[in-house]
Amino acid sequence: MNSTDKTVTNPQSTVELNADSILAGSRFVRACLRKPVDRTPVWFLRQAGRYMQEYREVRKHHTLVEICKQPQLAAEVTITAAEKLGVDAAIIFADLLLPLEPMGLDFEFQAGEGPVVHRPVRTAEDVRALRTDRASDLEYVSVAIQKVASHFRDRLGIIGFCGAPYTLASYMIEGGGSRNYIFTKQLMYQNAPAWNALLDKIVIVLTEYCRQQVQAGADVIQIFDSWVGSLSLTDYRDYAFAASKRLVRAVQEMGVPVIYFGVDTAGLLGAMAETGADVIGLDWRQPLNEGWASVGHTRAVQGNLDPITLFAPLEILEMRVKEILRSAAGRPGHIFNLGHGIVPGTPVENVQAVAKMVRDFKLENAIA
Repeated sequence: MNSTDKTVTNPQSTVELNADSILAGSRFVRACLRKPVDRTPVWFLRQAGRYMQEYREVRKHHTLVEICKQPQLAAEVTITAAEKLGVDAAIIFADLLLPLEPMGLDFEFQAGEGPVVHRPVRTAEDVRALRTDRASDLEYVSVAIQKVASHFRDRLGIIGFCGAPYTLASYMIEGGGSRNYIFTKQLMYQNAPAWNALLDKIVIVLTEYCRQQVQAGADVIQIFDSWVGSLSLTDYRDYAFAASKRLVRAVQEMGVPVIYFGVDTAGLLGAMAETGADVIGLDWRQPLNEGWASVGHTRAVQGNLDPITLFAPLEILEMRVKEILRSAAGRPGHIFNLGHGIVPGTPVENVQAVAKMVRDFKLENAIA
């Protein structure tokens, strides 16, 4: 922040934003705050990944975690993807699980298995052993953000991110991904003090982690609740909502908008919006206008093309893209994105084509 900071107000929160960023035309940040834009901003979840040849070249010599921990490499893959696709925002290359390590949990990515946490958290004693005083160990992410922000200056929005408390807790407890989240829900249901203590520790670490990213130049923080769709609405309210709300509000107090995104969340959207997040990410399982109605039009939304549609012929792709844009009806606060991340094997030219379709689409019947 600098002396040009000013206050921009939305109906639910007051956010201090850099005036230069607003005036320089970060349509992405403006859309997050439901401000008028010249066109719908676009970026893609997992826009730097194995579907892109440049990233595959880097991965020939480095593991995913090595890329994350070497700021020059993380910045390089972030910048390359954003420039190649012609998007309006660059999301820093990192991984949701990075905060586990300074909390005392080692993990690795095993071929064909995804992330594996070697000593899962299963008891109150395991929770007590977790540390909250080493978030500074994650400084390599903020250094990478500094490099990306310096490269793009005001040309693109810079997105930092973290996992949501429930999602990180589930990784810690399950020891990796899961279909049924049995261990997570057993701890949640059977030992509320340990569950709440775990979420409290995660929020402490994530708050400091996000602070580092904002201070490094992130314009927006996205909170990924990848596994929250495993919860019923009642369980979300009873066991996950409060921690997510604390994290959202803590990040907003740093002076940036928050995007809150989950998968398979059609039944949770209204409750997710109650966290106060500025933008709610929508997956592809319901039409955008229905999802936006669930969230409420006092919120911005992000989404929501099915990522597998990127494999379709261009004429079908264009139909789906325009369907989403028309569904948004020109209402301020729509950020075009996928309903989840780009998958390996996706044709890069199709991703580029979608970005161009969004850039070329003319906003009609805009709602003031």
